[in-house]
Amino acid sequence: MRLIKDGSAASPGIVEGPLFVLRWEVPRVPHETISSSATDEELERLANAVETVRADILAIKEETRTRLGSVEAQIFDPQVLMLEDEELLEGARDYIRDNKLSAARAFEIKVLEFRSEWRRTGHPMLLDRLNDLLDVETRVLRSLLGLEDPTLGLPDGLSHILVARDLTPSMTVRLDPARIVGIAIDAGSRTSHSAILARALHIPAVVGLRDLSELAETGRPAILDGRAGRVIVDPTEQERRVYRERDTRVREWERDLLRLTDLPAVTPDRQPILLRANIDLPGDAEVALEHGAQGIGLFRTEFLVVGRSSYPEEEEQYRAYRHVTEVFSGDAVYIRTFDLGGDKYPRFLEMPPEENPFLGWRGIRICLDVPDLFRGQLRALLRATAHGDVRILLPMVNEISEVTRTREMLEEEEDRLRAEGVLFNAGYKVGIMVETPAAVLTATNLARHADFFSIGTNDLIQYTLAVDRGNARLGDRFKPFHPAVLQLLDRTVRAGREAGIEVSVCGELAANPLGMFLLLGLGVSAFSVGSPVLPEIKKVVRAVPVAEARSSVAVALNARSAEEAAAVLMEGISEHLDLSQFSGRWSLAPEDEDEVIA
Repeated sequence: MRLIKDGSAASPGIVEGPLFVLRWEVPRVPHETISSSATDEELERLANAVETVRADILAIKEETRTRLGSVEAQIFDPQVLMLEDEELLEGARDYIRDNKLSAARAFEIKVLEFRSEWRRTGHPMLLDRLNDLLDVETRVLRSLLGLEDPTLGLPDGLSHILVARDLTPSMTVRLDPARIVGIAIDAGSRTSHSAILARALHIPAVVGLRDLSELAETGRPAILDGRAGRVIVDPTEQERRVYRERDTRVREWERDLLRLTDLPAVTPDRQPILLRANIDLPGDAEVALEHGAQGIGLFRTEFLVVGRSSYPEEEEQYRAYRHVTEVFSGDAVYIRTFDLGGDKYPRFLEMPPEENPFLGWRGIRICLDVPDLFRGQLRALLRATAHGDVRILLPMVNEISEVTRTREMLEEEEDRLRAEGVLFNAGYKVGIMVETPAAVLTATNLARHADFFSIGTNDLIQYTLAVDRGNARLGDRFKPFHPAVLQLLDRTVRAGREAGIEVSVCGELAANPLGMFLLLGLGVSAFSVGSPVLPEIKKVVRAVPVAEARSSVAVALNARSAEEAAAVLMEGISEHLDLSQFSGRWSLAPEDEDEVIA
């Protein structure tokens, strides 16, 4: 049966092959009760199963670290934490003791309660962990029931495109790219752990296909386009030819981009542009350097706290900051202080329930309200300044007092370090993320207290338009070229220019050719994006004269709608770039710029 299904692009690449439909489910657990005399035995069986699964997951984590890297290995940390969660485990034990349920039935019911509660809250972080909970549940129940792990059971011969309702992280990481050339999943998103692992394994993948696993049949020929997010079952000969040609063009395009890595980021009218990288972990610094980064424009530090049950040690933080600083010894490294709240909650913080967590206790607010946590980070940052140009970046700043209070704390920690004889460079800089309309409207005053601005376009667009960037239903209302957004961007750049401070952009808008064209025309000359995108950004920079971008932007600033502004920008950039080259690679979809794995 011929099918064309569109989902979300999760891992790039175009592949052909027969489908293999994997049908698996959580083991069915019979409703069994036990006698009072068997209670201790069932409690011991549960404890043994949990410890066995925990050891298995730790082994998979280590295997993943060796095979793919430390970033991907972190994906399994939430599962380890779930298996240590006393609320989950004690709840299951209570069902065994009080209701005389078997260990398997007790664990199943308690997990069901967790799943229902997480879905009820609708919290983005909890919803994103449902797949991890599914992995844990499946493994513990299989251990208790004496069942083996599900196997793919692939037929011999051809490599296949795997189709499934969903894949757990532990299943995904063990896929063999020689036998599975593509992945098509009904569930998931680009930031789901299975999608992240597919990218690490270099297996093209499409997620969010809804019901493909119900409609597809094993053995049917198919094409999977991991760039455009499309799966075609029973393709025509013309479609096969078109996609093969497209795959060839994309591969040539990628080879051309690699040649740009060592070339300067200078526009045709000789305007130098700084291209830095966004990173999540210290080990990402080397990758950024290989991609031609001129420093780090956003080092997210949440990996040090998310998923932790206690404050991170100052020494651990110092080593992480020092490593990145030494990799980029001749360039600036912008390190953002803990941007907690919203969808990032460490276990050691008692986060209050909030109706709107992204409008609640987050960012600099948490740092200032939990000074013991913040001071440890500030001390580590100050110590790292002895090894290079460290710049401290404060998230979600709305008020001058948030900057001045931070500076006061820094001065106090400076005094302590001097008294201890610890080296640091007093010439460090402190700047702010511009992410709210309030910060833009008071930018002139904030610029008197900040050494630089870094615009987080994802949040700025979200808060300006009152559109949740993670709400798929509102996807077409998340408009980066909305007149209000353009005015706020222009106002921020002007305020920075008048104060003589750098204004950079580290949000998703900088990773889009049309967005780059806009920002260059507004006068932005420093950008920070994900390392893999750096060569593509450089291609835009080297093709677009700033003077001509400025002319187009002058017209776009007077546009009456996002569509009108985009049309003006499109006309201007098309004179210098063939945007069809970027098809499937560049998106203005509201992706999360803070993709924290743990």
